[in-house]
Amino acid sequence: MAWKRITRSACPSARARMVCHCLVLETRQGLVLVDTGLGMHDIQDPSRLERRFIKRSAPWLDPHETAVAQAERLGFKHEDVRHIIPTHLDLDHAGGLSDFPTAEVHVFRDEHEAAMHPVRRGKKFGYRPRQWAHGPRWKPHALDGERWFGFEAVRPLPGLGDDVLLVPLVGHSEGHCGVAVKTNGGWLRHAGEAYFNHRGLDPVVPRSPLGLALFQRLRSVDNAARLANQARLRELVRNHPREVHVFSAHCVTEFQRHAASSLPVASALIQGAAESCRGAIPATR
Repeated sequence: MAWKRITRSACPSARARMVCHCLVLETRQGLVLVDTGLGMHDIQDPSRLERRFIKRSAPWLDPHETAVAQAERLGFKHEDVRHIIPTHLDLDHAGGLSDFPTAEVHVFRDEHEAAMHPVRRGKKFGYRPRQWAHGPRWKPHALDGERWFGFEAVRPLPGLGDDVLLVPLVGHSEGHCGVAVKTNGGWLRHAGEAYFNHRGLDPVVPRSPLGLALFQRLRSVDNAARLANQARLRELVRNHPREVHVFSAHCVTEFQRHAASSLPVASALIQGAAESCRGAIPATR
């Protein structure tokens, strides 16, 4: 789960740092992992990632930064991860699936179908079938459920009550999923790639680096839906700043802010079935 790096729009020769921001939750049903980042098998065999991705993103292929290695440093075994919720199945979010072969993998049905049978050119590149060639225990879910803070069709992760919620954030991919986790200090909201940079959720003057804005638009299967969900996230941040803490999958600023703060990311108690949150897995450099 090393840093990803992309070119800064202001200086084409410079590199900006990005992370694969994951969460591991300790629950009565075992560990729940939200996103997996790059996996151990990706590092051992970078051809799983495809040459264009490595050239463009220049990832740090460090085995110590994988989710499985960091979970082991916390005292867990890979078998302890019983559930995985990828926000979507792009290669930098699903690469670690094979490190947890016994876990149930929860995705929206539209995302599973799109990954198994990609028809869009960009997604044919983003989805890497070798990352799930081991045969994950897929648990596809329909896009239906209850209303939550202005978002529709929100459903709980089966077996965990109402403390871990699957929140549709379609646009970047067919079945892109956000994950909301209830803690004593409020809700944590992993927004995946619904946005890339913390400035994109500024409730007054939202903005994003030009290169990132262009990348998001070109890699979205439904850009109008993506923008609509960004607007909902900004409204959520504006109206409920103390109740919900939102972060994206790749923003370094947000990762460092959560890792260094007292927000309920690193060690807060989670009410109900989910008992403690081990927080943001990737270590900073």
